[in-house]
Amino acid sequence: MGFTKFRWICTFIGLVFSVVDIASDLLLSLQYFREQQYTWFALTLLFVLVGSLCMQIFSYCWFREDNNGEEGTESLTTNVGLLHLLHMGFFTRYYDLLKKSFSSVWRANSGTSTQMLFGLAADLSMLRLMETFLESVPQLLLQAYIMLEHQRTSKIQYLSMAVSFLNVAWSIVDYWRCLRRSLPNAEEMPGGIPTVVYLLYKTLTITARVLSLTMIIMLSSWNLLVLGSLWLAGTVWAHMIKTDFCTFRCLEELYRAIVGVILVFTFFNIKGKKTKKHMSIYYVLSTLHNFSAPLFLFLFMPKTVESDYFLPVTVFILTSNTMGLGFLILYYKALHPGNRVESDAVDGMVTLNTNNSSPSRRFDRFLS
Repeated sequence: MGFTKFRWICTFIGLVFSVVDIASDLLLSLQYFREQQYTWFALTLLFVLVGSLCMQIFSYCWFREDNNGEEGTESLTTNVGLLHLLHMGFFTRYYDLLKKSFSSVWRANSGTSTQMLFGLAADLSMLRLMETFLESVPQLLLQAYIMLEHQRTSKIQYLSMAVSFLNVAWSIVDYWRCLRRSLPNAEEMPGGIPTVVYLLYKTLTITARVLSLTMIIMLSSWNLLVLGSLWLAGTVWAHMIKTDFCTFRCLEELYRAIVGVILVFTFFNIKGKKTKKHMSIYYVLSTLHNFSAPLFLFLFMPKTVESDYFLPVTVFILTSNTMGLGFLILYYKALHPGNRVESDAVDGMVTLNTNNSSPSRRFDRFLS
């Protein structure tokens, strides 16, 4: 299947979500600054900058890698480098994909190959996934903490959280569909029920995770060390299995650190191996951690039981986590696109079905 009009519209919607997500977070940080809540202002702004910075670094390095050795690219590389320095590289990629695919899907006269378009889309989906777990998900955690612990809410805060949640959901589904489309010998992920079930599995388990971590932090700010330990464990695991995603060593270390962040909130398969055992262990430990958070809050801060939020949030964590795992089982048992020769999907790999594609050469290193 080629790059369709529906795919083009989805790409445009993804761009809108990204812009609105960043804009709402910047407005929220400005509100905190005006209220002299400088810590919240700094953290809200920090998540935006960290997510954007990491996207620009990977985006520019991939551009250099894709154009390495080609004549007449020095000036282009300089201009693209300047755009990335201004944190506009990610949006430049969106513009490039939308422009090149427009003629193909709306005028049917494009000289750009379908594989090239899906290569650009695959790079974008991976960058968006990084941004989601470096900016949107931590933003949800921060704002949930502010709302529950300090009982401070505002319309902009609600807007920021709602848009962040939508951005998380959209990025996850878009990435997974791109991954399925790009894996060799794999069936493309069908729309409809399978997509909805996969979306529910991810969003419900991530939401339960965010709320449980919020409760852990509410016990004591020292429990931020728990988050640090979870991140460190995920990063060390990425080191132990020797990921090979990047050409440069320093970039590989950054990638492993980002994998560590993602693993704090959800399972992320980064090697071309069957993951049933690893995924099972991950979600058993994650569920125990999620269920223990309200219990610890009840035991060590009994006054919180009298609050308006404790019971609803506790019930939501238990229900959301259980339902999310139920949708996980349903998806992999009944709805996962089957293929006898297909290896298990690698969350960090987007390999195009062409030997000449630069993204293909880049992501093929996963299987080495």
